[in-house]
Amino acid sequence: MAMLDFRTLVAPVGIVRILELIFVCISFSLVASMGHSTNSFWAWCMFTWCFCFCVTFLILFLEFTHLCANLPISWGDFTAAFAMLATLMVLATSVIYPTFFICSNCGKVIGATVTSCLAFILYATEVGLIRARPGEISGFLSTVPGLLKVLEAFIACIIFICLEYNVFSKFPGLQWCVAVYTICFIFALLVIIFTICRLLSLFPAPFDKVLTGCNVLAVLMYLTAVVIWPLYSFQNNPRPKVCAKVPNCPWDNLVVITFMTCFNLVAYIVDTVYSFRLVVFISST
Repeated sequence: MAMLDFRTLVAPVGIVRILELIFVCISFSLVASMGHSTNSFWAWCMFTWCFCFCVTFLILFLEFTHLCANLPISWGDFTAAFAMLATLMVLATSVIYPTFFICSNCGKVIGATVTSCLAFILYATEVGLIRARPGEISGFLSTVPGLLKVLEAFIACIIFICLEYNVFSKFPGLQWCVAVYTICFIFALLVIIFTICRLLSLFPAPFDKVLTGCNVLAVLMYLTAVVIWPLYSFQNNPRPKVCAKVPNCPWDNLVVITFMTCFNLVAYIVDTVYSFRLVVFISST
């Protein structure tokens, strides 16, 4: 039976989520009012704002009616994972949209960019509000290692978007790098899904030991990718002159993948350090 709880709306997290709804809705509305575009970056930005609005509204509604208590998932882990994912998605959108569409006399574009940046700040604030503090009993995805798992999976998705088959299919070294990205992404995704669905008991060994071992392995694998990817990608392959004239040059994607590989390596190193030093609290109910 649904029970209305107005305290969820006036609590700090509730207020932040309401403001998130307002700003992503404004961004979506401003861009939609300028008409439709077939540009893939435009579609990504619109999807991000719409997706974040819908899920944030759903979270507010379920907490307001207390229906979240009846769901067969770890609600704290779900909200923490979404807050982190939304932060990363809106951050990417806040960078991509002005890069490709802003101009000096485009008032609506500038307005959508500003509100998107404000939404990013609010989602980052939500992550800070619901993040588990040392000594608190909470779901795994509310801890720093859990939030890092969402970050690692998101970065891997960016890498996959930039990959082109006709590039990495030519060299076994690049194929190894793709295998590294895929294996690490699958494990991070499994951890997120198993945590939210309360299936961690299915792991064949203690979860903290499995997590630590896989993090160490991921660091070693990403270390090889950090060396191999740029070596095979840029050797005898300077930036084509045509890249200065086109907005989406395939060669630039190689640079993005290189940067994201280094970034994910740092994330896995930090994750490994936390897995060694911190006690991970796992919600088993």
